[in-house]
Amino acid sequence: MAVKIRLKRLGKIRVPQYRIVIVDSRKKRDGAVIEEIGLYRPKEEPSFIQVDSERAQYWLGVGAQPTPALEAILKVTGDWQKFKGLPGAEGTLRHAAPKPDKLELFNKALAEAHASAGSEAVTKKAKKDEKADKVEEPKAEEPKAEEPKAEETPAEEPKAAAEAEA
Repeated sequence: MAVKIRLKRLGKIRVPQYRIVIVDSRKKRDGAVIEEIGLYRPKEEPSFIQVDSERAQYWLGVGAQPTPALEAILKVTGDWQKFKGLPGAEGTLRHAAPKPDKLELFNKALAEAHASAGSEAVTKKAKKDEKADKVEEPKAEEPKAEEPKAEETPAEEPKAAAEAEA
């Protein structure tokens, strides 16, 4: 049986993700596999490459043939040089910078907000609010004259007249 080391495609349209697999050469690209030995995501910057070096060395040693694309990946990780006995077995694999901690980012933004708390608001008041403030001020300054309370007798007079007639 001819065994190949090749890529098995996963992912959505325009977002490819691959698994590095050991497969019978007569099988389909995405068919049944013997073993999965790694991952490859070309759209990330830098490309994410993860290969189980021990298993790759084993399969290369027993005669599995890598495809040209996978041979290039193995050269980047250094597994191909290690198998052939060439210098540069450490590879040229680049790693992405670690993402900053979200709690640290929040605390930093909070500290910056407190430092600039003495400054005025970013947005200006609307002109409508300024006119309303000017109109309300004179009304607040004028004292209101107290009106005498009306006696409740006018409302009671019709009731009293109705009782007198009865």
